[in-house]
Amino acid sequence: MTGLFISFEGPEGSGKSTQITRLAARLEAAGVSHTLTREPGGTPLGSRIREIVLLDPDLDVNPLSEFLLYSASRAQLVQDVIRPCLQLGEVVICDRYADSSAAYQGAGRGLDPRLVGDVTWEVTGGLLPHITVLLDLDSAVGLGRAAARGQPDRLERADLAFHVRVRQGFLNIAANAPERFLVLDAAQSADILEQQIWQAVKATLLAMGKSAEL
Repeated sequence: MTGLFISFEGPEGSGKSTQITRLAARLEAAGVSHTLTREPGGTPLGSRIREIVLLDPDLDVNPLSEFLLYSASRAQLVQDVIRPCLQLGEVVICDRYADSSAAYQGAGRGLDPRLVGDVTWEVTGGLLPHITVLLDLDSAVGLGRAAARGQPDRLERADLAFHVRVRQGFLNIAANAPERFLVLDAAQSADILEQQIWQAVKATLLAMGKSAEL
């Protein structure tokens, strides 16, 4: 595969959507072919699963069921979107990927990390992002930002202790894979974050020979 796979991770309210939009605009201006997708979602099946696990806050879903639903969405997304686009040489930007399951269902919900890792390996075929941008933010601050948007989803309605575990889970994952992770302080301004992310992505694209108008 000749494409570049970038995932964005972070706790609630960390500003992923803003930075994904800005990175896509940078790529568009540089003439770099790219695809935006998200988890759960990105395919018809994934969108249906998203309605179940996120958009119905009153639905009772146990942690293992939640993880397996996310995994089903992920398997379809890798098969139908991510791998084909990478094989075409595109940049694929995914709003959340497998690290979210390790942080939310593993660290947050308390599922066995070996189970999470084994299932994730099977459904993705071992496919990892080249770059994972982790927008780190204090859990209470992030939840405050999320609440200001209104209509919290199931994950946003979880208590602060859960979100503290999730944040630490992300940081632990990043510490164990420093070659892949770009960990940034999401309390910085959106403009500063945009520059930091673009510099890292631009350097990788240049190293891959995708110079275009960079």
